[in-house]
Formats: sequence, C-alpha cells, structure tokens
Amino acid sequence: MSTKSSSKNAPEIDSTVRYEGISSFYADLVFGPKAQANYLSTAAQNAIAQAASHGQPISRETSDEVAAGMQAWALDLGATHYTHWFQPLRGTTAEKHDSFFEPTGVDTGIEKFGGKALAQQEPDASSFPSGGIRNTFEARGYTAWDPSSPAFIMPKAGAKTLCIPTVFVSYTGEALDYKAPLLKSVAFLKSTATEVCQYFDKNVKTCSISLGIEQEYFLVDEQQFKSRPDLMFAGRTLIGNSPAKGQQLEDHYFGSIPNRVLAFMADFEERAHLLGIPLRTRHNEVAPAQFECAPQYEDMNLAVDHNSLLMDLMESVALDHNLRVLLHEKPYKGINGSGKHNNWSIITDTGVNLFAPGNSPDSNLQFLTFFVNTIKAVHDHRDLLRASIATAANDHRLGANEAPPAIMSVFVGHTLENVLNDFESDAKVGTKANASATINVPNIPEILFDNTDRNRTSPFAFTGNKFEFRAVGSSDNCSSSMVVLNTIVANQLKNFKAEVDAHVAKNGGNTEDAIKQILRTYITDTKRILFGGNGYGDEWKAEAKRRGLSNITTTPEALQAYLTPESEKLFVENGIFSHRELEARTEIRYETYVLRLQIEGRVMNELVSSYVIPSAVNYQKRLADNINALKSMGMSASAYKAQAEIVEFLSKHINRVYELNEQMTSERAKANNLDHADKKALAYCNSVKPMFDEIRECCDEIERVCDDAEWTLPKYRELLSLS
Repeated sequence: MSTKSSSKNAPEIDSTVRYEGISSFYADLVFGPKAQANYLSTAAQNAIAQAASHGQPISRETSDEVAAGMQAWALDLGATHYTHWFQPLRGTTAEKHDSFFEPTGVDTGIEKFGGKALAQQEPDASSFPSGGIRNTFEARGYTAWDPSSPAFIMPKAGAKTLCIPTVFVSYTGEALDYKAPLLKSVAFLKSTATEVCQYFDKNVKTCSISLGIEQEYFLVDEQQFKSRPDLMFAGRTLIGNSPAKGQQLEDHYFGSIPNRVLAFMADFEERAHLLGIPLRTRHNEVAPAQFECAPQYEDMNLAVDHNSLLMDLMESVALDHNLRVLLHEKPYKGINGSGKHNNWSIITDTGVNLFAPGNSPDSNLQFLTFFVNTIKAVHDHRDLLRASIATAANDHRLGANEAPPAIMSVFVGHTLENVLNDFESDAKVGTKANASATINVPNIPEILFDNTDRNRTSPFAFTGNKFEFRAVGSSDNCSSSMVVLNTIVANQLKNFKAEVDAHVAKNGGNTEDAIKQILRTYITDTKRILFGGNGYGDEWKAEAKRRGLSNITTTPEALQAYLTPESEKLFVENGIFSHRELEARTEIRYETYVLRLQIEGRVMNELVSSYVIPSAVNYQKRLADNINALKSMGMSASAYKAQAEIVEFLSKHINRVYELNEQMTSERAKANNLDHADKKALAYCNSVKPMFDEIRECCDEIERVCDDAEWTLPKYRELLSLS
C-alpha cells in the first residue's frame, strides 16, 4: 500500500512512496485463491472451488486443513480472534468473537482453530428474530461456513478479527438469516437457466447470477447528528422545516465532491479494496449531502455479502471523520430518498450474458427467451416483488422525489418494445443495435448509441444488458428482493421449458418453432406491465389502475402477498422456504414494521415535549416581555402588533401540537393492545402513522417563526451543509 493514515485514519498520500494502484493491495485481507495458494494444498484449494461453484460438500479432513491454513494466514496478519459472520433477520450483521488462544497450563498456551470451529458454531439464538420458529428457552441455533464467500480479516479499533461468512439456522434446521434462502434461490435459477440454455448451446454446463449494487447514502456532521434524537434513534428527521435551498437548482448531482467527504470516501474505499469489495464509482447524488458508491459486478452471493460489509464499514469509517452515515431511505422530507439499484443478469460459463441483445436483438432467440421470460415472471408476481422491498422506511421513499413508484412495471425502451411487437406479429423488421452518430460539435468524435434508454422513474428497468431493480431501499439487505427475483424467474423458466417440451412432444416440429410460438403468447399476455413513460405522474396511477396493476403504498398491505396460495406454492414447491419459514419471515417483517413506528412515536413524543414546546414557550416569553416593556413605555398597540401576532400564532400551535401528541400516544396504546402482528401493523399504519404528519406540520410551523437562539435542534440548512 502507498498510503498512510493520519490520527483520524483519513488516508494521506505519502510522497516518498511511488503509488502502484489499487491492484497492488486489492483483497490483501481476504482468504481468496491468492492467499489460499500460499497456505493450502492444491486439493484443498480445489475443494473450496468446487464447493463455491457446484455446491460440493467439503470433507471434515479438508475442513481441518483449511482451518489450519486460514489460522496461519490470519495470525500472520495479526488477527487474535475469529468469528462466524452472519446476517440474522434484523437488518444488520452479527458476530461473536472467540480467541484463537487456548491455555495449556498455568503460564502456557497455544493458538488453536480446527475444522469443527470453522465449519460450525452454536451461538445463542434466543435474542434474534425467529417469527415463532422457536421459543426463547429453545435458544440453540447454528452458524455454518459458506465456502463460496471467502473469509476476511476486519481491522477495527486496533483489533484484527478473522471473519468467516456463514448461514444461520435453527436447531430444527429452519433458516434464521438472509443468506440461506439466497443460496437456495441462486442454485434454483442457475439450474433452470442452464437447462433452458441447452436449447441454444449444448456447451453450457452452468450459469452464474451476476449482481452489482449501487449504494446511496447521506452524510451528516457527527455533532449535529447527536443533537437530533430523531436521527439517532429513528434514522430520519421526524420534524424539520424545509430550507430555502434544497435540491431545486440541481447543482449537487455529479458536482465537485466536498473535501471532507472526499477524504471519507478515499478512506472507506481503500479499506473496502483491502477487503476485496470492488468499488469503482463515487459521486454526489441529487440531494444535498447525498452520495453514491458502486462496485463492479460480482457473483450474487458475494455481492450481497459485500454490500452488507460495506454498510458496516462506511458507518465505522465515518466516525473517524466526525461524520455519520444515514442509510435510511428518507432521512429528510422534501428531497430525494436513497435506494440500492440492483443490477441483475445471468452469465453462462461460456461467457455469454443472457441479457445482451447483440447487434440484432430481433433475431437473437436466446436473448429474447430470457428477456421475455423475465418480463412474464415480473408480470405474474408483481405484487410479490413489491412485497420484497416493503419496509416502513421505504414507504416514505417510493413515489417521492425521483424514487420509483410503488406500482411495479417494466421499462424496456422504445427499441426493444418495437422488437417485442415485431416478434409478436412475426414481422420481418430488422432492428440493429449500437448505431453510431456524429455530434455536430467541433473536436468531438463519433459516439456509439445503445439500443436502450434509461428511465429513472421505473422500478424495474432494462438497461442495456441487465435488469435494474431500482426500488430496493438503501438500508435493506438485498437478499429479500433477490430471493424473490431469482425464484420467480427460475420458476418461470422451469414452466417455460415444460411448455416447450410438451408442445414439441404433442405437435411435433422443431424446438425453435415451439419457443417462438410460446414467447409470442407471453408477449401478448404481459403487455400491461410494460411502461416507458413518467412513473411520477398522476396519469400513470390512473393508467395503471385501468391496466389492473396494483398501487400498494404501505408495507402492511404489501406483505400480504407473501402468504397467498400462489406465493406459498412458488416458494415451498421449489424448496426456497418451508411453509413454516415463510410464515415466520412474514411475521418478522410485520413485527419490524411495528417496532420501527413504535420507536418513531416515542421519539416524536420526546421531540414535542422536550424540544419543540419548550423552545416555543421560551421565545413566546421573550416576545411577551418585549410587549410588556413597550406597554410600560406608553407605546400604542401598533408598536407591538407583530410581536402579539407571533405570540398568538405560537399559542395556537403549542396547544395544537400538545393535543396531537396526546392523541398519537393514545392511538399507539390502542395498537399495542392488539394481538396479531399484522393487525398491529395495520393499526400503526392507518391510525398512528398519519398523526406523525400532522404533528410534523405543526412543529415545522413553530420552527419557521421561532428564533434561532431558542430553537435547540439543528435545522435542515445545517444538517444538509457539509464543509
């Protein structure tokens, strides 16, 4: 490495060392093939590779060798502890550190780490969400090594810990994490995609599922963060008057990155590269104080692990720069929210991207097969796809300030929509891709145009050679949405192959004709899901309703899609979830929704009682004192007319916000007395949450007229300014 860290761990260029590029230190803290080659036999390396690519089990003997090599590598890099790193159903990662050291006598000891400790651990599972799968007194749960995601060393606060990615299951075998069902869905899609590829290329033996996750986030000064209880405990500002300047000038997007932010970015990018996270892009996003980073595409399992690790890393590094990262989907009212854009594609082991249209997409039958089947999968399971990204935080974002709407639709662009129409009618119209054009500007060379456009208002858009699921929330674990997407597409490919084979067996003829005929029926059946216009407009809401597309705006309503007979059949028959697991996960999501709103309600109560009303009363007293002073000087009422009006305005809003706060507390108590999580979630959604907006409106009016000297909370203009 050619950088050195300051006292705050912010990287500085060392002018005495020649910079050799990121590649010189990339993945140095990862036990990948490069490190394995120095610590493991060829047989052990091959066993890990086979487990990662084909799911082959690793023997206990090989596990012992891998553990010994992994321990030696970790000790060489200064690690003292190891942990099974997993992703329980609570939205953050989990870890329990154990020391390599084991005493052998009064004053002697050894470093010990065997295959059993590598392959399996038994953490206390009693305090993790389970959705009723096991009782609190049945605390046993198991973490099991995932060889397809390499171990890594996490340096933090001067300590170095070997982290081993694992799945997390209950004592009775049900998945209690995000990773286990993701691995199942990936295997399912790889299998069905490979079988369909055999129609076109017998050399295809397997496929990989590729994912690139763009991560949006906000930054805020740490001291201001600590001065806002709502940011600290709810992740978003529950009150706050809009600043005079927000994002209306559109001058922040792709603008010059502030020095303080760039120092933070350089620091966490360097640490991410050491951990093998292939970050490539950084830029200002649309809203002030909002930014984005994006990696190169990876195998889906690794991409999801890296995104979870990246969020942990960003939050840790921000502290070194006296900043806080806000991953909430809507931390500020009236400006853009944040999401994760999941760029998803399928790649064959022969190197073909199955979503690459090629120069003639109209005659590329393999591309059309996977393209049309994906559209049909989204069409048939659109409400389930909406449910996969449903959270209390994302409800604030969807359909607001450039976020995609809650209506699930597919954007394919003008060119490919014409290709589908021509293919449906068997029209012989050739569509060429990548047309070149010369821009009529001096010194500007010829450029190459893609055969697809982009639509920022679409939740599920085709963008050249991949589908981009733009509706995933910025704080969410991408596994939830990707499990649904993988499963619905894999199931559709399975059904498609069955239809093609049955058609050929019944009617004779060749397979190509059967494929074309079936694809044409799919195109006809799914046209209502295709939309290329403005997803923000009210016109689209009306048009979507006419098309029979749902506009599900709240999480409690959206989550119902998980437990329909169609969804249960989809997941259970394809081995992704058992009936018990599906019910449990849905229960957890309802519970999480309620808990989030419970926290927001309590924080809102505190803000009103301890900040807003006292600030307003203090300012009101100052004005009253001023009025009395003017009266004592013999001034007429016209001399203190403005002060009196402000006092009256504040009195009106103080009384109103107090009443609303009491009503909201009462509604929370009623909701808390309900027995079932889904009923409680609906009560919070329909009776408690609307009162947040009423209280906020009243608080923001008070803030608007209150003296800055009396207003004790940092305002938007301060929160959104980073210098």
